Amino acid sequence: MTEALLTVENLKTYFHLRSGLLKAVDDVSFSLAPGRVLGIVGESGSGKSMTALSIIGLVDPPGRIEGGRIAYRGRNLLEMPERELEATIRGNRVGMIFQDPMTSLNPSFIIGEQIAEGLIAHKELGREAARANTVELLRLVGIPNAADRYYDYPHHFSGGMRQRVLIAAAIACEPDLLIADEPTTALDVTIQAQILKLLSDLRRRLGSAMILITHDLGVIAAMADDVIVMYAGRIVEYADVATLFRTPRHPYTVGLLNSIVRLEDSRDSALRSIPGAPPTPIDLPSGCSFRTRCPHAVERCAVEYPALRDAAPQHGVACHLVAPGEALNS
Repeated sequence: MTEALLTVENLKTYFHLRSGLLKAVDDVSFSLAPGRVLGIVGESGSGKSMTALSIIGLVDPPGRIEGGRIAYRGRNLLEMPERELEATIRGNRVGMIFQDPMTSLNPSFIIGEQIAEGLIAHKELGREAARANTVELLRLVGIPNAADRYYDYPHHFSGGMRQRVLIAAAIACEPDLLIADEPTTALDVTIQAQILKLLSDLRRRLGSAMILITHDLGVIAAMADDVIVMYAGRIVEYADVATLFRTPRHPYTVGLLNSIVRLEDSRDSALRSIPGAPPTPIDLPSGCSFRTRCPHAVERCAVEYPALRDAAPQHGVACHLVAPGEALNS
C-alpha cells in the first residue's frame, strides 16, 4: 500500500467561550495518499474549514487543538515548533487556497509581491528571480498581461481573477498537498467551472494531493476520489466518490443527495430539503447530533452517539440503524 501523505488521528479542535465549550472538530480521523483528491462536504458549521485550519496550524484563540495527531509524511505537525512549521510546511509543502479572496489578499500591497514573498521565504530566491517566477505563475493560472498585472492591487481584479491569484500563491512552491476551502464561493457558474478546471489541471501537473472543502456535491462528484461527510464537527460517513453517490448509508448523506436538483426532475417537482436546521455547536443534542432532523431516529439515537465503523470495505458510517452490508432506505 502507498504510504499516506497526510494522516489525521482523533483530531479535537475546541473553542472555550463564555457561553460554553464549542467542539468545532471532534474526534476526526482520516488519511490521504499522494496524488489523491479528498472531498470534505457538509453544511455550514459542520467543521470542514476548521479541520483545514487545524492541519496548517492556523486556529486562532479562543480556539485550540486539544487532542489528536496530524502527521505529514510521518512527522507530527502538532509537535513541530511554529517557526519550523512556518518555514517548511505552511505555504511550502502544503498550499492553502482560502475561501474569500477579498479578505485573503492584502489590499495595501500589489499582488505580485504577495505571491513573490512565498518564493523568497521558502525557495530563497532573490527579488528579481522571484518576480520572474511570479509572472510565470500568473500566466499559468490564466491572468492576461501577467507582467503588467504583477503591479496591480487586489481591487483591480474581478472575483474570479482574485481567486486565480490565490491559486498562484498556493502553488508557487509546488506543494505536495493543496487545501482548497470553498474555492468557487461567490463566483458565477461559468467562472466556477473555469476555476475547477484550472485546479484540476494544476494538481495533475504538480502531482499534488488535494483536500477540497465544499458544500456543493456537484463539485465533489466532478473532482474528488474519496469523500468525507461531516456534521456537527464529526465525520458521519466516508467512502470513495462512486460508492458514496451510488449507496449512501447515513441519513444525512441521503438527505444531502436528495436535495440535489436533477435534470430528470419536472418543473413542478418540489425541492427536497433536510428538515430543520443544524444544531448550535455549543449546545448539541444528546446522542447522535443528527437525530433531531432524522426521519429514522429511534430511542437509542438519543442516548448514545454511534461509532464510525465500516459498514462495507472502505465505507464507514456513524449510524445505529445501518448494519454491515445494508444501505439505509431513503
